[in-house]
Amino acid sequence: MNRLLRIVFMVAALAMTLPMTASAADAADPLMGSWQLDRTKSTFRPGPGPKGQLRIYKIADGVETLTAKGVSAEGKAMLVQYKAKYDGKDYAITGSLGGDRISLKRIGAYTTESTQKRDGKPAIVTTRVVSTDGKVLTVYSKGTTAEGETIDTIMVFDKH
Repeated sequence: MNRLLRIVFMVAALAMTLPMTASAADAADPLMGSWQLDRTKSTFRPGPGPKGQLRIYKIADGVETLTAKGVSAEGKAMLVQYKAKYDGKDYAITGSLGGDRISLKRIGAYTTESTQKRDGKPAIVTTRVVSTDGKVLTVYSKGTTAEGETIDTIMVFDKH
């Protein structure tokens, strides 16, 4: 009887920790999820910036996947995509104003940095900061486009 009681308690304790483990994994990277652009809180230089954008970040096996869909200031569909690791190496990126390669670096639990490259040279450096409550993503970007325009934007996203 005593042995059976111990087994029941061990199984119950294990069952209680499983949901907590999944939550802890989700909380480990607050960037993961869907983010909707809030134009009223954002600053675009040069302007006017996109009419809208939805970013979806997924992270699995150390690989971050970004799919950013939006509408440009001119009303054209925009799509930016990449799959990259936080190892400082260059990975392919499509649809970006910055270039065709991107590298990722983790600064802290809520802050990451990416460097977009064109012709092997840094073009746009972006710092992404998730609020400690996990509800707001602020994206700071500085650099130049392929046309030589200077970019200095702050895009604010709400968790979707």
